[in-house]
Amino acid sequence: MRQFQEIINEAIAELPASAQRYLHNVVVDVEEEPDEQLLRDQGFSEEEIAEGATLYGLFAPLRGFSWDLEDPHRIIIFKRPLEEDFPDRQELRNEIRKTVLHELHHHFGYSERDISKWTDLE
Repeated sequence: MRQFQEIINEAIAELPASAQRYLHNVVVDVEEEPDEQLLRDQGFSEEEIAEGATLYGLFAPLRGFSWDLEDPHRIIIFKRPLEEDFPDRQELRNEIRKTVLHELHHHFGYSERDISKWTDLE
């Protein structure tokens, strides 16, 4: 887990300053993988779950539902799916960076549909 956390720290350090300034009240946690109930809660169908659909990350307010940028928030990074899909350390770091940026966009109130309009979250 320590090595994975180091990769997360490297990925966050590589974020542009324009994104890093919004991380002051965002906790980045690591969990092994999302459970089936979380996947259902996030809109995955039973078929998608059975086929192995998963999440790399999740944005979650820490205290109730709030889009206020000054309220504390949490980004969860799911270790197992990322490591399985990106075994190369550089690719893993790049994908974690994209995942943090993706989830940070949720911090700004963007929906999945809004975010999907961008092909690259650089």
